[in-house]
Amino acid sequence: MRRVRKAVFPVAGLGTRFLPATKSVPKEMLTVVDRPVIQYVVDEAREAGIEHLIFVTGRNKGVIEDYFDIQLELSNTLAMRRKLDQLALLNELQPAPGTTSFTRQQAPLGLGHAVWCARELVGDEPFALLLPDMIMQAETGCLASMMSLYGKSGGNVVAVETCDPSQTHKYGIVGKGRAVGDGFEINAMVEKPAPQDAPSNAYISGRYILQPEIFDILKTQEAGAGGEIQLTDAMAKLMETQTFSAFPFAGRTFDCGSKEGFIEANVAFALARADLRDHVMDNIAELMDTVKLAETSRKARAA
Repeated sequence: MRRVRKAVFPVAGLGTRFLPATKSVPKEMLTVVDRPVIQYVVDEAREAGIEHLIFVTGRNKGVIEDYFDIQLELSNTLAMRRKLDQLALLNELQPAPGTTSFTRQQAPLGLGHAVWCARELVGDEPFALLLPDMIMQAETGCLASMMSLYGKSGGNVVAVETCDPSQTHKYGIVGKGRAVGDGFEINAMVEKPAPQDAPSNAYISGRYILQPEIFDILKTQEAGAGGEIQLTDAMAKLMETQTFSAFPFAGRTFDCGSKEGFIEANVAFALARADLRDHVMDNIAELMDTVKLAETSRKARAA
């Protein structure tokens, strides 16, 4: 069993659901409280022991590369103004020299294609894949827990959560086999099946540990659902020769690719901070009272 040292972050998406904001700001750089979405995902990877961060980017994503670089003017200004706490935070978040790589996905051909674009940087070793739209909140990071399962199961590991059975057509769904450590063996994998065709209601939720043989499959993978090269289809083929295990993630996941999930994430992460919790709770209560009063007034006028 080989150690997982590298992580891939596909960040080439256009973020059209957040227009006009994402016309000039990558969706991965939108902030949840005071950190970009991508920072939360990178923090999760580093907590799990990842040593090398690989970003698959697209046009107008240069600000992501700049964000993970040192900004000497900013650091010098903070030092001169004795804002040492802020300077220490930036230094803590800064990846070490030579531990970040960037490659381009020139066309939006799907997640499978984005992963394939990282093949030369990953090389012949297992790697983690983290979807940057999905940020997860738990006492122990999702990927760190997956690493623990990987140490017992080997092969490939994906994080799963459960959805309403009627919603399986929105996700990549897995079938449940025998128990393995804190998870279970996957015996089927289908991309966006109709409810009557779904092997379960356990869906893949944006975190993966994959073996490098996936690249050979993706090289010739045909377009699937949505006319895109689907990673789930390639993993289903890899299942013919390798094992897949699922880690059921029990924390909270926020889909920051949607407006609803992005707002929920801001509220949840603000409430998790002692310096913001009371203020946010008071303001939410006040806003709710205002909304209820306005609704009562509207109904009275309508009557």
